[in-house]
Amino acid sequence: MRILAPAAGSGLCQALFCLEKTGKVLGEFAHCYKEQYGVALFNSVRYEIEGNGGPQAQLLHRKVPLEDHVIYSGNLFQYIEENKKWRNRFCVVPHNYGLVLYENKLAYERELPPRVLINSAGYKVLTSVEQYLELVSSSLPGVAPKSGNAAIIKCPTDFPLILWHPYARHYYFCVMTGKEQEKWGAVFQDCVRHCNNGISEDSKVEAPAFTDAVRMYRQSKEQYGTWDMLCGNQSQILSNLVMEELLPELRSAIGPRLKGKAPERQRAWIQISDAVYRMVYEQTQAQYDALVAKCEAERPQLESTIRTDMDQIITSKEHLCSKIRAFVLPKAEICVRNHVQPYISSILEALMTPTSQGFAEVREVFFKEVTDMNMNIVNEGGLEKLVEYMEKLSHLAFHPVKMQSCYEKMEQLKLEGLQQRFDVSSTSVFKQRAQIHMRQQMDDAVYTFETLLHQELGKLQGKDDLCKSIQRILERVLKKYDYDSSTVRKKFFREALLQITIPFLLKKLAPTCKGELAKFQELIFEDFASFILVENTYEEVVLQSVMKDIMQAVKEAAVQRKHNLYRDSMVMHNSDPNLHLLGEGIPIDWAEEHGGQPEAEPAADKRRRAKQVVSVIQDDEGALPYEAGAEGLLPPSSPEPEPAVPPGSPGGVAEIRELLAEEGTEEAAGGQAEERLTNGTHGRRQSGATEDVVAAGAAPGDSPPQGAGSDGDGAHRDAPVAPASGAGEPSGDKEHPHTASPAPPAEIPAGDKEHQATAASPTPGAGVPAGDKGHPTGHPTGHPTAPPPAPGAEIPSGAEEHHPTAPPAPAGTDCHQPSDKETGEEVAPPADCSPPQPAGTTESVVEGVQTEF
Repeated sequence: MRILAPAAGSGLCQALFCLEKTGKVLGEFAHCYKEQYGVALFNSVRYEIEGNGGPQAQLLHRKVPLEDHVIYSGNLFQYIEENKKWRNRFCVVPHNYGLVLYENKLAYERELPPRVLINSAGYKVLTSVEQYLELVSSSLPGVAPKSGNAAIIKCPTDFPLILWHPYARHYYFCVMTGKEQEKWGAVFQDCVRHCNNGISEDSKVEAPAFTDAVRMYRQSKEQYGTWDMLCGNQSQILSNLVMEELLPELRSAIGPRLKGKAPERQRAWIQISDAVYRMVYEQTQAQYDALVAKCEAERPQLESTIRTDMDQIITSKEHLCSKIRAFVLPKAEICVRNHVQPYISSILEALMTPTSQGFAEVREVFFKEVTDMNMNIVNEGGLEKLVEYMEKLSHLAFHPVKMQSCYEKMEQLKLEGLQQRFDVSSTSVFKQRAQIHMRQQMDDAVYTFETLLHQELGKLQGKDDLCKSIQRILERVLKKYDYDSSTVRKKFFREALLQITIPFLLKKLAPTCKGELAKFQELIFEDFASFILVENTYEEVVLQSVMKDIMQAVKEAAVQRKHNLYRDSMVMHNSDPNLHLLGEGIPIDWAEEHGGQPEAEPAADKRRRAKQVVSVIQDDEGALPYEAGAEGLLPPSSPEPEPAVPPGSPGGVAEIRELLAEEGTEEAAGGQAEERLTNGTHGRRQSGATEDVVAAGAAPGDSPPQGAGSDGDGAHRDAPVAPASGAGEPSGDKEHPHTASPAPPAEIPAGDKEHQATAASPTPGAGVPAGDKGHPTGHPTGHPTAPPPAPGAEIPSGAEEHHPTAPPAPAGTDCHQPSDKETGEEVAPPADCSPPQPAGTTESVVEGVQTEF
């Protein structure tokens, strides 16, 4: 409301209008959901009784693939809209694929509340400002910056990463190198892909009832075809459904009243849209939860009726179906023959080519990784190396960078003119679904390989036997993969063809058929009206009219062995009769079983030593000017004098670029400098390994891993955080003045930490930018670079280029840390200086739309 008021002049009226509109949409949806819930429950019980006659998968399936793991962690710059500053953030991507941003790495390790929690469902990952400005201009027609005017966002580097959403707030990041942008882009895309798939397939009643209710509601509004905002969990999808109707009305009411230059009006509109989206989400979540609870309370009685009268319900439905079929089928067959049948083969070919290339690439990546592992075991020796490589291989499917080559094949999908003919608004629905299948097939292949190899280990006599067994098991798994991938692809092709053609047919038949459906309602017994719907039966008849042609097209492709598809008759009967008895779903801990029994370690150390799926890339293009050292954080009760502004504080785009250029010159003149990583970590290459493994997420200036905190490859991996409900930034933070999130984030379990790096102590007397009281700058001895901006430090504009030399840090000064008064951030001291601040003593809120990950 606070945002609506200055823009529209009548914020209260606009807010009430939004609430009223939301209530109306949710009321209509609730009616659809209750109808579809009974139908879904009937189908679930019938399926349970009749069983599944489909082909059995040959590969095993892992139940909890990423428990106690972190996908990736590291530093990147984030643009803070409230003060128009770029600030360094430590980003952690836990196993649930949420984006969790901390003030710095130390805040993460001390389990302080994160600054931002982002559920990326519905977002698009953009890698250029031009793409972003084009989308922003289209969201508010008639408002475009004039040539030469300042854009809505200016990136200090050439490597931006922007998360754009049609309704919610946008997030702006940047990195220093193309390699970093490529890796972070792959990680962000994986997060979006995972979060978009937010409806659990384990729910056999609620999930189909919800998706069918959304489809029926949109068809009642004459909206057929695919919908690319069917993204996220149920509350997010419903919010998108409301915003789809609400936003055009708000735009026409508020848009003309926005004042200022074009970038200012665009920025104001983004803030208004985000504020409305938050308000809609809160209302949607509450009403949907109440709706589900009411339906679940009625479920036992409905299920009892279904089981008692199953035969009568089936007979009644078949009678209704026969009557509707006699009325609809002749018209539907004519429509299929004239408008659909000629294009089925073209659509199928357009789908098969990129999809099959992607699955072939999955096979190739899996084969290469196992073969490389086998060669390295031959060269480096035995079981010890096997444990190390199997730990990496076990999470291959969840490695965004290694899987990127598979996902990119699907990006080639184009339906050309067919997309307009069949009212397909976007192909992203099919791309993401195929990519999720690829990831699942890769993980199934890896887990089957793990299980078979684990079974063989006790029988092996030496290194030669081990290598032969690996090769034999690899060939065995590849055969199973070929069969399963063929089954999965054929099912995907059939579903995609139905998704494309059925809405088109329903739209074509609506003028002549839909108005006549009401007369069939009297054929349904009142007792069975909760389980049989005329509209659903009508859609089933239309589906049957085209299903025969779709099945025939897919079958012909399999008979011709196009794209390595198998015929349905080619079933691998009893190829491994005992494979599925090996304990499907049980994870294998290679390090624990074959790597020795490590001593128990404290929970805090275990958190910092969590295993990380993606290693940090090696920087061949220069080092990042990230903050060096680990800074302590003072509690709110500890006042600190505001530090003076040092002349070396870089500010704005020009100063950052000049600093980077100067730093690059100094490094070139310095000769051979120690090897550093793009996200601020030290690392070394592991000889003979298939992948460089480095210390992940440590700031430059951190001491290299030593002693008990380091082993093997020197990799440092971080664990996910377990934030409290509604955890976010401290209250009073002027940098993020938003209200509390609509939904508290789910608790993210912390895992163990594999390698620990010792952070360098902060250097007293080093230059501190104005307003940044929490992060003095310090550098390791012998570092040739200029002082970089601190993590979380503001970058003041107009500062001169000056690089003061930091004196050595005397002992006992770790606890003296200034706080950030400009943003209101208050921080806690190190554990050895003062007691830690109890959880919950600082009220906190979270940026962004917070939903359960």
